[in-house]
Amino acid sequence: MVLDHELAMGRVGGDTELLRELAQLFLEEYPRLIGQLREAQQQGDAKTVERTAHGLKGSVANFGAKPAVDAAYRIEQLGKAGQLAGVPEPLASLEQSLVALHTELSQL
Repeated sequence: MVLDHELAMGRVGGDTELLRELAQLFLEEYPRLIGQLREAQQQGDAKTVERTAHGLKGSVANFGAKPAVDAAYRIEQLGKAGQLAGVPEPLASLEQSLVALHTELSQL
């Protein structure tokens, strides 16, 4: 289980409907962000890699999705250090975590 339901509910003050809305917005947005990460990595744009990974990290943290948070953090740090050759491995890990999270968020 990727979603920490208790943590996520705490972030929205126990408002189930708000959690569903946040989940829906995230589900609509994250594929674009993953594409943006891939493109920035391929173009050697370390700043965009860092910034996009940072944003994704914050988003998945709202759901308590620790594996995704950890992977996004690794990508963010690689972008910050300009070490884009190291991005594909944590990006694959992030994508796997997001697939699992997607399934769980879809069931809210």
